[in-house]
Amino acid sequence: MKAKGFAKHYYLMMLPGFVWLFIFSIIPMFGIIIAFQDFNPGQGVFNSEFVGLETFKYMFQLNDTPVIFFNTMFIAIMKIIGNLIVPLLFALMLHELRYIGLKRSIQTIVYLPHFLSWVILGGVLLDIFAYQGPINQLLGVFGLKPILFFGRADLFPFLIVGSDVWKEFGFNTIIYLAALTGINPALYEASGIDGASRMRMLWHITLPGIRTTAVLLAVLGLGNVLNAGFDQIFNLYNPLVYSTGDIIDTWVYRTGLLNLQYELATAVGLLKSVAGFILISVSYYLAYKFTNYRIF
Repeated sequence: MKAKGFAKHYYLMMLPGFVWLFIFSIIPMFGIIIAFQDFNPGQGVFNSEFVGLETFKYMFQLNDTPVIFFNTMFIAIMKIIGNLIVPLLFALMLHELRYIGLKRSIQTIVYLPHFLSWVILGGVLLDIFAYQGPINQLLGVFGLKPILFFGRADLFPFLIVGSDVWKEFGFNTIIYLAALTGINPALYEASGIDGASRMRMLWHITLPGIRTTAVLLAVLGLGNVLNAGFDQIFNLYNPLVYSTGDIIDTWVYRTGLLNLQYELATAVGLLKSVAGFILISVSYYLAYKFTNYRIF
């Protein structure tokens, strides 16, 4: 009886979360019907003409469709790779520090950008890389001409990926540091007695010890392969870089809210959601297969 009463308290604690999920995530799903209609805001969802898959056929005929899907995939995959490799390397270097105070100070400093929104960081980056900003002034010292960094389509994706890695690698480093602390110190002591160098300890003890964590983060990252970061790109992009910086979310925003093509924006968003669901399912299957990770 006590166990049942104890479980009841857990369900009551979860109830607000389920109510929030139902109101803001389940009920709005009814709106996907707009993707199959010639939607007229004046007539509403129930009275707009049903056109079936015509909107999806029109979507695939647009020149923008392959561009935005490619940009989304490219930026998202580059972010996944960068946010795996950079934090791992930084965690390994930080783990080798013997001065605890310095180690904690560095960890705190690199962790701070994670708490800043892209509204703030976007303005900072635009000022730093401005045509007359500090970066171009530094280039001028070496006799180089100023560069319009966020106005060049060839540079924009790499600026997006680099700034995202810079913002998040401190947070991701903590995950690897937590995994590193779980390695048995006796393994290092035994290898030191056998005469192993620090590099051999790294290769044969440290890396195998965090392999599961690295694989898990990589596999779970597959579920976000269609999320290239709307808030970041929205605060940094402009019409000059649409060819390489326009992603699914920003295109849906402009098409649906600014150009009032609700059915087309809904169709693209629905296609992204279905593909994302498939990728998340595959990622969790791979996570369970390779790292024995499971939620249910």
